[in-house]
Amino acid sequence: MTRYICEKEDDGVRIDKKLLECSEDYSRTQWQRAIDDGHVSVNGKVVKANYKLRENDVIEYEEPTVQEMKVDPIPMDLDIIYEDDDVIVINKPKGLVVHPGAGTKEPTLVSGLLAHCRSLSGVNGEFRPGIVHRIDKNTSGLLVCAKNDRAHHLLAAQLEDRSLSRKYYALVSGVIQEESGTIDAPIGRDPKDRTKMTVTPDHSKPAVTEFTVLKRYREYTFIECKLKTGRTHQIRVHMKFIKHPIAGDPEYGIRKDALAESQLLHAHEITFIHPATKERMTFEAPLPEEFRKVLEYLDQREGAVQ
Repeated sequence: MTRYICEKEDDGVRIDKKLLECSEDYSRTQWQRAIDDGHVSVNGKVVKANYKLRENDVIEYEEPTVQEMKVDPIPMDLDIIYEDDDVIVINKPKGLVVHPGAGTKEPTLVSGLLAHCRSLSGVNGEFRPGIVHRIDKNTSGLLVCAKNDRAHHLLAAQLEDRSLSRKYYALVSGVIQEESGTIDAPIGRDPKDRTKMTVTPDHSKPAVTEFTVLKRYREYTFIECKLKTGRTHQIRVHMKFIKHPIAGDPEYGIRKDALAESQLLHAHEITFIHPATKERMTFEAPLPEEFRKVLEYLDQREGAVQ
């Protein structure tokens, strides 16, 4: 961890610009991603890339990880729910990574989009064209991608003001007694494992998840979750926090949960205002076969208790 104390000449300078001055071995985009990933703090708090420094601010940062990445178009059998000149809604299968990143070697959804679309927004850089938001590799379901920068900016604004809403189905360990609830707990990087997130007051961002119980089983609960914020691994971290981790989750779940090979979490509904027509649009995706079969198994073998 490198430490830098701001001087008078740094007053009013953006944090990403200052980091570029501290080390020109990395691009401004790489520094911005390091900031977004929580690897940079000012006075002990995580900040945004547009934070303007003040004299005597203390910056602590880890240098970005440099990795050779190349994104080529790769034809894929995409499950396209909707498409027009501005947006494309995809039902992503479990196991497919949305965009390239550290340690990603297999093809990603971005490669499939590049092969399918003539143009995609460039707001998030060459490795994340069209990507407005994402879902985890082992989470299935809906996401909307932008075909141009105007659409991207308008969709991103909806993420900020929460007019773009997402609902998920999840099977969690244990029986939730409440009919519904709200988890309001800040999420940040796990200091013990930087690849994971955790509920923490330190270097964190506000995170809110609403849930509703759909069906209870003897050892599990089938729920619907609605995101009020969009933090990394948010539902998985929040359900672990209330001691009802996602069934089959290899990182945040119960290690010896034999019910599923990977997490049973599915983004089944997305609603947004179309960036061109201003029409409010809602799309749904049914449960994938693996998830559906697990519920059928529970119905038959365990029996629903409510």
